[in-house]
Order: sequence, then C-alpha cells, then structure tokens
Amino acid sequence: MGLFGFRSKKTSDGDQPAAEETAPIDPAPASAVIEAPKLGWLARMRAKLNRGDSWLTYDLTNLLPGGKIDETVLDELETRLIAADVGIETTGKILGSLRGRVQRKELGDLDALLAALRSAMLEILQPVAQPLVIDAANKPFVILVVGVNGSGKTTTIGKLAHRYTAEGRKVMLAAGDTFRAAAIEQLQVWGERNNVPVIAQGAGADPAAVTFDALQAAQARSTDVLIADTAGRLHTQSNLMAELKKVRRVLTRLDPTAPHEVLLVLDGSQGQNALAQAQQFQQAVGVTGLVMTKLDGTAKGGIVLAIADTLKLPIRYIGIGETAADFDVFDAGAFVDAVLSPSRAGAGA
Repeated sequence: MGLFGFRSKKTSDGDQPAAEETAPIDPAPASAVIEAPKLGWLARMRAKLNRGDSWLTYDLTNLLPGGKIDETVLDELETRLIAADVGIETTGKILGSLRGRVQRKELGDLDALLAALRSAMLEILQPVAQPLVIDAANKPFVILVVGVNGSGKTTTIGKLAHRYTAEGRKVMLAAGDTFRAAAIEQLQVWGERNNVPVIAQGAGADPAAVTFDALQAAQARSTDVLIADTAGRLHTQSNLMAELKKVRRVLTRLDPTAPHEVLLVLDGSQGQNALAQAQQFQQAVGVTGLVMTKLDGTAKGGIVLAIADTLKLPIRYIGIGETAADFDVFDAGAFVDAVLSPSRAGAGA
C-alpha cells in the first residue's frame, strides 16, 4: 500500500473536513530500526534492566551473617526499592508483607526471602498485566496515543504498526503531532517501513482535523486499526490537554465509540515524574492503557511497580530499546524475573 498524506479543506471543530491525497514523502533515516532479535525476550530484558547483577539482589548475601534474615537485611531492601523509584508507599506495602513473614519465621534464607519478594511484586503487577485486545467489532479500532515530549510516542506507534501488520491486520497511521515537523516525518518513515498509509498535513495544522481525516480514510478503506499520534505536551499544560479533548470529541462524530483505546506512553527513566504524568493524563483524557518505554535507560525499573500500585491502569506493552524487537506485551512474571535475576548474556528465553 502506498504512503500518502491527506490535507483537509476545512479544519473547524464544527465542520467535517474533506480530504485530498498528496504525493508520497521521501522518508528520512529512522531513529529506530526493525531487526531480528539476537536473544529471547526474557534474556534481553535481563540484559537491559540489569547491566551486571540485579539492582535488588546484588551483594545481598553479604548482609546475611550466618544466613539470618533480620531487620538489617530488610532495611537494605527498603533502601534499594526506594532508590529504584518504587516509591515510599509501594515499598512500604512490599516490606510490610516481608516483615510479617520474617516475624513468623517463614523466611529462613536468602532464597526464601527472594521468593517472598517475587510474590509481593507479582501481587502488584499481575492485575495490571493486560495485553491490548483489538476488538474486530470496532472497525477501525482507533488507538489514540498520548504522552509528553520525548516519551517515545512516535516510535511506539511505529512499533505497534509493525506488530499489528505482522499479525495480518490492515493498519493506518495519523500524524496528529503537527507541532513538531520531525514527528510527522518520523511517522512517515515508519509508515513506509511497515507499508502502511500515513494521513498527514503540514506542521501547525489542526490535530483534530488530521485525526478526523484519518478516521474517514480508515473507514473508507476498511482498515482494521487506526493509530493516531498526538502532540507531545507537558501534563501541566491545560490548554494542550483541552486540545486532546477536542480530538476525542471530533472522533466521536464519525464513530461514537472512538477512540477505543487511549494509550499513554511513559518514559520509564523519568522515575516518579512519570507517575505524576500518568495521574494528570488520566484525569484529563481518561487513559485506558499504558506503554512503559526506555526501561533500558535505567537500571531501576521500579517505577513500573509504583504506577501499577497507585493507578492500577492496564500496562499493555514495555520497551527496552530502539528496535521493534525490543518491544513486547507486558508480562508481570517475566518482568519480575528480569529485575530479580542477574543478566546472563546469551541466555535464551
């Protein structure tokens, strides 16, 4: 399928903009490439999240004189969890469970302690490990992707397009980030790489009109999934949040049920600030799912626990690198195993 842009002739919130195709745009080099994975997913997570030994378990054995689990060990674990951006409240919940088991003499050695820690982390993460299900009854299934500047929104959209086309779905992209010209070009590159059409206008165009055009085109072409980019914005910018609401409102004129997913992309290396972003976006636009990106940029990853415990929003996907192979459905068990286990280069998963 060719790569095209659409320009709308009317862009007011009240009108239905008509669309006309423009010529294909030559792609610029992509910042993220599609390549085959060299290791299994779990092995890559271990390697990216733990550069060496685990951030939680490294040298913990040195704190076990005679193999005894005591308050000194638990205090050290508490310090490491907080330093890893797990947050004070979530850390308190995890340590409360462990302290109770220590008092009942249920944890006799390091292996038992780590097993209990794994169980406490899974109790928080498993309820939110909910893959995004594309409902074929909604055609096109509209995914509105939101987030702050630099969170990895546009790259995430490209990876989703790669994933869904590989599943045999007919995909279309909407370049709704019209305030950053590079975002439009980047999305067009992803469109060409995945052989999917991109609906775009020039920089500065009305994002709501672009998204409206895209949904019209997706309906006309019997597209399975429409993924719409939006302008990156700070979660504290109320005027830009209002613009997101306008995009949602315009979509409902063509499909009262759209968007079917509001996917918030969060930069995992931002720590507790990512939690604040998620809270603000949830209040403003009703987030229905999360993507955690750039987890390879930090040896921590604890913010995933903090967000899961505080917001209880579904975590759909996580990203651990630039390539499409470094992006997958969030699996609570695999994630916990990765952060609690030393990386083993070359290990399959």
